[in-house]
Amino acid sequence: MAFNFFKKKKEEEFHIDQLVLSKLKPGFVVDYDMQTYRVAAYNKYQWNEGGVTDEWELESADGTWFLEHSQEDGESEWSLCRKLPIAELEGDVAKEIARNEDPPEVVVFQGKQFTFEADDIGKFFRGGSSDGDGNDGALNFVAWDYEDDAGQFLTIEQWGETKFDMQVGFKVEEYQFTNILPGE
Repeated sequence: MAFNFFKKKKEEEFHIDQLVLSKLKPGFVVDYDMQTYRVAAYNKYQWNEGGVTDEWELESADGTWFLEHSQEDGESEWSLCRKLPIAELEGDVAKEIARNEDPPEVVVFQGKQFTFEADDIGKFFRGGSSDGDGNDGALNFVAWDYEDDAGQFLTIEQWGETKFDMQVGFKVEEYQFTNILPGE
């Protein structure tokens, strides 16, 4: 029995069908646009309007990006975004939301106008799952989605009474990601 301690742990086996974008796990690496990213974390969003969004935190030499995947009307949608402070928007949008309980119809980010498209209430699950007993550790938030004329999106998120974040990104296609490999 004691000698079992010195035996090398059996390495986890991967099958080629597990090396797809929708099955990324922390530690995996993937290439996009001539850049290699390491998957740092996996999270999940559950929306009140129905549906789920999977999110992978991707780290590279040029910073952290978030790859998101959702299913809408039977179609798979992928996006890549960066999370930024809401203060990068022109004007005091956080103050306007606190005052009116809604953001403005148009926001400006780096000189580009983004127009309101939709809103939803959701739950955020760090690590992607809940424990199922009602005390799931989920964080509740409200999200407002915007889009510009070029198809870029911007989402403002409100976490509690006074904490705001935003993310700015664009749609991507699954085939644009290559060389998916398991981590160490």
